[in-house]
Amino acid sequence: VRIDYGTGHETNFIAWLYCLSCLGVITEADQYAVVSKVFLAYLGLMRKVQTTYWLEPAGSHGVWGLDDYQFIPFIWGSAQLVGHKHITPKSIHNEEVLLGYSGQYLYLGCVSFVKEVKKGPLQETSPMLTDISAVHNWEKVNNGMIKMYKAEVLSKIPIMQHFLFGSILAFS
Repeated sequence: VRIDYGTGHETNFIAWLYCLSCLGVITEADQYAVVSKVFLAYLGLMRKVQTTYWLEPAGSHGVWGLDDYQFIPFIWGSAQLVGHKHITPKSIHNEEVLLGYSGQYLYLGCVSFVKEVKKGPLQETSPMLTDISAVHNWEKVNNGMIKMYKAEVLSKIPIMQHFLFGSILAFS
């Protein structure tokens, strides 16, 4: 039996939150809490399940991907750091920054998790994260993350073939 988890599952969870928003269950005033509370709780639960049962990464790009399981936290996390005066993309290589701020900034938390589950230097286990750290500002990182998500998740048939469209989330 193969049990897996990946960005398609994450995308379905985000779509569910979006549908709740369209139905008025989640309001504009709730948006910050949905990310900072609901999504973070979901992310924590998924990480616990992934590391407890060592789920097979669904469609993983392995060493070349950002993370074997998640993508959205890198988008939202890089957006959270846009305009930050002291934490730059290359700060992911500073252990003090990761230890001090990974609980406060989603992107840094993602990098810390990758470093926790993948053994070895970051430049060997996640060369894409290392390459992205050379980008000069978080706005460019965020724009690149959105483009990559569209290309690597939303445009991939093996991922999107399981996505459910309907009256709230139309295919068109």
